[in-house]
Amino acid sequence: MHIDWWTLLLQTVNALVLVWLLARFLFRPVAKIVAQRQHAAAALMADATAAKAAALGEQQKAAADSAELAAQRAHLLDAATAEAAQLKTSLENAARTDAEQMRTAAQTAIDASRREAAAADSDRASQFALEVTARLLDRLPAEARIAGFIDGLARELAALPEATRTQLCGNDEAVHLIVPRALTADELAACQAAITQALGHPLQVQVTVDPAVIAGLELEAPHALVRNSFRHDLAGLKTELLSS
Repeated sequence: MHIDWWTLLLQTVNALVLVWLLARFLFRPVAKIVAQRQHAAAALMADATAAKAAALGEQQKAAADSAELAAQRAHLLDAATAEAAQLKTSLENAARTDAEQMRTAAQTAIDASRREAAAADSDRASQFALEVTARLLDRLPAEARIAGFIDGLARELAALPEATRTQLCGNDEAVHLIVPRALTADELAACQAAITQALGHPLQVQVTVDPAVIAGLELEAPHALVRNSFRHDLAGLKTELLSS
């Protein structure tokens, strides 16, 4: 077999040149590009890891915030529920108090109305009884309305305290003798004699006619008032009827 060494040498040189060219213009740029790509991929992986860690941290923070918000919401709900229950109890107590006060006020008003009605009925009944009594007494003879009360007036005067009787005797002002009708001369003399006997001293009297006296005599002075009349008796009877 014949070997062409020159051809082999040229082919070897061509192969070496090709390898050098490939190494210089192809392998190095490709390796550089690959290295750059690997570096970029590593950076991207690092960024992704950091982003993942940040996202995980944010997620944990969000979960913690959510749990805190839930706890605050539960606390607020409990506080609101307790406040609502307290307010309900307070409103119920206030409503019961108002109702009780209204019931008491209504009962008081009813009792007052009943007392007023009873008092009005008693007043009307007593007034009717007094009117009937006054009409019956009005049938007394004219002379009995005066003569039958002179001695009683004298006894009332004699029963006055000594100081009052002394003031009554020493007073220069006229004393009013209130009568139900005009007195005759004999009736006036009898009244003056009875008054003088009771006081031990004459007393100047001024006769005043008042039909409301009905029957009897009333002596009115600046320091004393003596009544012996049906008007006074009926007034006392009315007081007793109303108080019973």
